[in-house]
Formats: sequence, structure tokens, C-alpha cells
Amino acid sequence: MTKVLIVLSAADRWTRADGSTTESGVWAEEFIVMDEKLVAAGFQIDLATPGGVAPTIDARSLSPKIIGQEHADHYRDYLARNGERLRKPLILSDVDASLYDAIVVPGGHGPVEDLYKDPDMGRILVQASQASKVIASVCHGPAAFLAAEDDNGRWPFAGRRMTAFSDEEEEDFGTAAVSSWLLADSLRKRGAVYEKGPNWGAFIVKDGNLLTGQNPASTAMLADAVIEALR
Repeated sequence: MTKVLIVLSAADRWTRADGSTTESGVWAEEFIVMDEKLVAAGFQIDLATPGGVAPTIDARSLSPKIIGQEHADHYRDYLARNGERLRKPLILSDVDASLYDAIVVPGGHGPVEDLYKDPDMGRILVQASQASKVIASVCHGPAAFLAAEDDNGRWPFAGRRMTAFSDEEEEDFGTAAVSSWLLADSLRKRGAVYEKGPNWGAFIVKDGNLLTGQNPASTAMLADAVIEALR
């Protein structure tokens, strides 16, 4: 059976440039839509977080005012039905990347708080990259890519085409001015060939085994691309 590892942030706060923090975590749509589609495709899905901590879902990503009542109701129901899985994720440091066909990282500002500097996240991504396994991430999830460095100190994603939450969307969302660093800008500086579509529109980039989505609206399209790549 095809096995997929979804790595979720364990952060429940996001630290702003002035040192203050605000509630954060995983953006609901980016986990739920991905997980739902991969499960429906018949894949085995394991969840992992740093320390095996139960992930926090960003409250804003469940707000009917932001996502609509229908989506809010569906997401809350999905989280309730999958509560046991979310309460007991794998410990990221125990994960053997060789056991999986794909590594998937949803976003939210959580990854900008923890996954971008997590050594086990980096190890798993390097192993997956070296084995040409499917690596997929959406929105702020590609912050996790920044943790990857091979034995020679090289970034395995240098020169690779990818997308992520854009600097312009960060500005539009009202978080750019208080951020200590911007994701798209950081990926470009690290050596990524960054591409973007219209703000808030569904947009993905496929570069071999590397599949990335720009924002929450890109999650469904990205999930379909992961399924296609694994089949």
C-alpha cells in the first residue's frame, strides 16, 4: 500500500518581529483537504509532529467569517472524527523516511515557528529528496524546506521550481509588517526558483518529485497532483 507521511507543525503560537506572540498553528483546509483526498485515494496516511505533540489548528482557519459556515462545519466535523489520530501523531525524530512514498507538509504560520529549523524535518526532507520520493507542501508549509541541508552543507532544493505563500499575500493578510522574515523571499534567497499566481487563487508548481501549492485555495489541486504522482 502507498504510504504518505503528513508532517504537521507542533506550534500553537507565532512569534512576530517585535518578540510578541499570537495564536497560530496548522491551517485547517491545508491539512483536512489534503488528508481527506489522500485517504479517499486508498493511501495509508501517518501523521507526525515534532515531539509527537498534538497539533493545534489555527482558530482563524475554522472561522465561518473567513471560510464560510459550510466549510467551517465540515472541517470541525472532520477534526472531531479524526481526533484520535491528531491526539497521537508519530514523533518526528522517530520517523524513517524510507518507509514512505511521499512526504507532505501543510501550512499555517506554525511551520514558520518550528518546522523551518527542525533538524528531524530537515533530515527527512534530505532523505526523501535523495531517494526522489514525492515531496509536497502548501502555503507556509515550504518553510520546512529551509531546515534541509545535506552532508556537504548544500540545500537540496536550490535551483528547484516551487511556490509558497507569496510576499504579496502576506501583505494582503496583514502579517507582512509584523513578520521577522517572509517565506517567499527567504526561499528565493536560499536559491529556489520561486513562482506565483494571482493572490489567493489556486496555483501549484510541479518540478519532478517536488510539488508545491501557493495558498490554502491550492490545497485540493495539490492533493490531486500528489495522487497522480503516486499512481
